[in-house]
Amino acid sequence: MTALTLSTAAAPGLRADAIVIGVAKGDKGPVVAPGAEAVDKAYDGGLAGVLETLGASGAEGEVTKLPAPAGFKTPLVVAVGLGARPEKDAGYGTEALRRAAGAAARALAGAKRAAFALPVADAASAGAIGEGALLGAYSFDVYKDNGANARGRKNGKAPLAEVTVLGARPRDKAYKAAVERATAVCEELNRARDLVNTPPNDLNPEAFAAVAQAAAKEHGVKVQVLDEKALAKGGYGGILGVGAGSASAPRLVKLSYTSSKAKKHLAFVGKGITYDSGGISLKPAGHNETMKCDMSGAAAVFAAVVAAARLGLEVNVTGWLALAENMPSGSATRPGDVLRMYSGKTVEVLNTDAEGRLVLADALWAASLEKPDAIVDVATLTGAMMLALGSRTFGVMANDDAFRSAVHEAAEEVGEAAWPMPLPEHLRKGMDSATADIANMGERMGGGLVAGLFLREFVGEGITWAHLDIAGPAFNEQGPFGYTPKGGTGSGVRTLVRLAELTAAGDLG
Repeated sequence: MTALTLSTAAAPGLRADAIVIGVAKGDKGPVVAPGAEAVDKAYDGGLAGVLETLGASGAEGEVTKLPAPAGFKTPLVVAVGLGARPEKDAGYGTEALRRAAGAAARALAGAKRAAFALPVADAASAGAIGEGALLGAYSFDVYKDNGANARGRKNGKAPLAEVTVLGARPRDKAYKAAVERATAVCEELNRARDLVNTPPNDLNPEAFAAVAQAAAKEHGVKVQVLDEKALAKGGYGGILGVGAGSASAPRLVKLSYTSSKAKKHLAFVGKGITYDSGGISLKPAGHNETMKCDMSGAAAVFAAVVAAARLGLEVNVTGWLALAENMPSGSATRPGDVLRMYSGKTVEVLNTDAEGRLVLADALWAASLEKPDAIVDVATLTGAMMLALGSRTFGVMANDDAFRSAVHEAAEEVGEAAWPMPLPEHLRKGMDSATADIANMGERMGGGLVAGLFLREFVGEGITWAHLDIAGPAFNEQGPFGYTPKGGTGSGVRTLVRLAELTAAGDLG
C-alpha cells in the first residue's frame, strides 16, 4: 500500500521523484491552481504559458509532464487537470481533487515518492487528495510475472510508493484525522478491489470466508461463519439453492463490530456470488468473462465493516456476506424448483440467473432478526440497472423516502455517483406465483426495480432499508480514469463508511 504523509516543506527544497501541481481550465487557457505558487515563481510566473505550449488545457484528468525548474531538488513537474476553474472564492471541490490526485498517481507508477502541491484549503481537501492518490496508485498484478510475488519486476512498474501532501498541517488534529481516515478507508477499499479481481478458481466461498476471518482477527471484529451444514440446519434455502450446483459449498459470514459508546446499529448485507455462470439458465457467450465480480457487494460490505473498526466509529456495524458459486450441474437448482427461504417464505425459481436476490433474501432476514436501526444491502444485481444508469452510477432504492435521500446524499458527498430509484407497487404483482409465495422473476421492463421489490419482501417489518444496485460501477471494463482502475473498483465502500460515520454522529435519523 502506498504510504501517505503531510508536510509543510517548501517545494523547491523537497527531495522527491516528482512534484504534482494543479492546473484548471480558464476562459483564456490553462490557469495554475493554488498550491503551485513556488513552482510558478521559478518559471518567472510563466508556468501557465509553458503548459499551454505543451498542449495542456486544464481539462479534468489531463496529465502534462515537464522538467522541474532550476534550483528544485525534484527532477519532474507533473501538472494535472482539475477541470473548470471555480467561481471566485468557491474553491476546488473534494471530488475534483480526488480525481486529479488519482490521475497523477497513476501517471507516476514506478516512482518512489511524489509531493502533491494541489490546492489545500482545509483538512477535508487534504484528505481528498490523499484518498485520490492512494486509490489511483492501486495495482493488481499478483498473477503477472512482474507482479507483487515476483522477485523483481521485468516489464511493469510498481505503484507510486509514497505520497506527501504539501500545504497541510502535520500536527493539526483535523489534518491528522483526515490522513488516518483516508489511509484506513483506502486500504480496505483496495482490499475489496483485490477480492473482486481475484480469479474465481482462487476465490470460492470458503476462501472468501477465510480472508474475512483473518482480517476480522487482525482488527478486533467478531466473525461467525456458517458452512453448508449449519446453513442446512438453519433453513437457509436461498443460499443453499444457489450453491447447490457447485463443488464449492456456500457460506454465510457474519462480521460484527461493536462500540461501547454506540447508540445505533447498522446492518450491511452483501451479495457474494464468487462466480456466476447463470446456473441452469446459463449465460450466453460473452457474458461470463467478468462474472468473478459478482461478489463485489460482499467485498464492499466486508471492507466497510473493517474500516469502521479501524476508525473506531461510535456505532455498531454488522456485515453479512452471502457467499455462493452459481454453477450448472446435475445437482443445481432448476427453473421451476421451489425454495423455502430462511424467513419461511417459499420462492418459485423461474430463472436461476436471478440468483443474487435469493442469497440476499436469506441474509436480509438474518440481519432483520437482530432489529438494527437500518439495513443497507449492496449487490451487482441487475443488468437492467446498467441499462438505466450506465456503467458509473449505482441505483438507490429504499422502503423510506427520507432514508433513500440520505443514502444518495452520502454517496454523492464521498464522490460515488448514485441515483434514487422508485419501487413502483404495480410491479409487485408480476412476481405472483401459482405455486409459491413469490417468484424470483417479474416483469422484464423495470427489472432492476422488480429485484428491489423482491428484496423488500425479506426485510423485517418496521426496519428502515435501502438497496444499492452497483451492477454498473462495480467493475470497470474500460480504461482507468481519475482514481478508478480497470477491473474491480470497490464501489459502495465509501458510501457505507460515510453512512456509518453519519449514524455515529447522530446525523442519520
